[in-house]
Amino acid sequence: MKILNCSTLLSLLLAICAGMAFGDKPGRHPRYLHALSDLRHARAHLEFLTESERRDAMEERAIREIDAAIREIKRASIDDGKDLNDHPPIDAHLNRAGRYHRTLELLNAAHRDVTMEEDTPQSQGLQGRVIAHVDEARRTVERLIEKYK
Repeated sequence: MKILNCSTLLSLLLAICAGMAFGDKPGRHPRYLHALSDLRHARAHLEFLTESERRDAMEERAIREIDAAIREIKRASIDDGKDLNDHPPIDAHLNRAGRYHRTLELLNAAHRDVTMEEDTPQSQGLQGRVIAHVDEARRTVERLIEKYK
């Protein structure tokens, strides 16, 4: 009886460890999941405002484009289940221009992730739509950088 209990416990422990090991393996589209994370983080940098700042129309446009890119990825059922507020912390000491520069870095990283070669024709349409939204957000943030120099 004691051996049976130990064997059962050992089997359960091995099953749990095996499940945990497979839990961190990337899915079919790990680049899109990484892009989702970068897009959420970029959005947060645009959304963060100090008490004396007001969001302008260009910031709103960039946020809408980022949201559209996120929706396109999620529509393809490539989703990590996280919400928009699940992102690394924002450096509150960055000024507005600094936040724009960090946003652009994150958008560039997301762009690199989604522009890698696609092997399935179904993903190519998704890829084109996501790239279009990310590129529009990048152009808008570049204009914001120029505006707030």
